Amino acid sequence: MPHVEPGMTVGLFGGSFNPPHDGHVLVADIALRRLRLDQLWWMVTPGNPLKSRRELASLADRIALSEAITESPRIKVTAFEQTLGQSYTARTLERIRARNPAIHFVWVMGADNLKTFDRWQRWQEIARSVPIAVVDRPGATLAYLSSKMAQTFDYARVDEEDAALLARRPAPAWTFLHGPRSPLSSTALRATKPVRG
Repeated sequence: MPHVEPGMTVGLFGGSFNPPHDGHVLVADIALRRLRLDQLWWMVTPGNPLKSRRELASLADRIALSEAITESPRIKVTAFEQTLGQSYTARTLERIRARNPAIHFVWVMGADNLKTFDRWQRWQEIARSVPIAVVDRPGATLAYLSSKMAQTFDYARVDEEDAALLARRPAPAWTFLHGPRSPLSSTALRATKPVRG
């Protein structure tokens, strides 16, 4: 895991990044700025349990591509989840928080993930363990209104104007961040250009 100092605020941005693209960078940049994060951990996962691994590029390639497109020194590309031996977010969060008890974490995800968030293993536990920042994505702006996560945790929604305080709030707490959006998607990019395996 990247080095941190007590009291820091750290965003956790996990995904397959297969391949990473400017839309991911935009989400990371919005999160860094709007949440006033000291760091954002760009966590390249071994694989998403909800997605096919048939078109999954190697972890090494996805790490290299992620490092190539991230410029901010506050973004730390990492794949430590591989050493944990599993790829479920709830378990990863338990280990991250146990090793870094003095750090204020916030989970960062694109709004396109809201529609399947309730299919994640122990999704309600995730929402109750760490604040969540949902960043707007094309075609997903209204998804948060109808998603099971947004409906279940409607009472815990934090106004976007208070996003800078999110990482220091007790969970459950979440916000929806509007801002510039990129039409890029990893699925579309794979369809037009094969990813090296």
